[in-house]
Amino acid sequence: MTECEIQRIERQAMIEALHREPAFSELFVSYLLARNIRYEEDLVDQLFNSSEKRLARVLLILAHFGKDGVPATVVPKISQESLAEMVGTTRSRVSFFMNRFRKLGFVDYSGGPQGGLQVHSSLLSVVLHD
Repeated sequence: MTECEIQRIERQAMIEALHREPAFSELFVSYLLARNIRYEEDLVDQLFNSSEKRLARVLLILAHFGKDGVPATVVPKISQESLAEMVGTTRSRVSFFMNRFRKLGFVDYSGGPQGGLQVHSSLLSVVLHD
């Protein structure tokens, strides 16, 4: 997570840019498709998986696990309340599962100078285990 700036683009200006710039149009459509796929994955996850599996999946996503060229496994500082909202459960459940993940060696709280959470690839076993 980094600082960012949001700017509103008028509808007509966006339509013109999409027609005028094929590379931008391709990038934008790819982003929209990826976002919709992520929404579908989140919905299926919410319907069929336990909160423990959903938390493991969120941590792996935040750590960019499996993304080409992104070796980072450290999740920036994030509160358990925020994780609970992302997972769709309570903060106390997130705390319980995080302690379990730590004891099993799936996560480590000493994630470097920024103090982030280090996520080990072994956490994937929680998501894949039935």
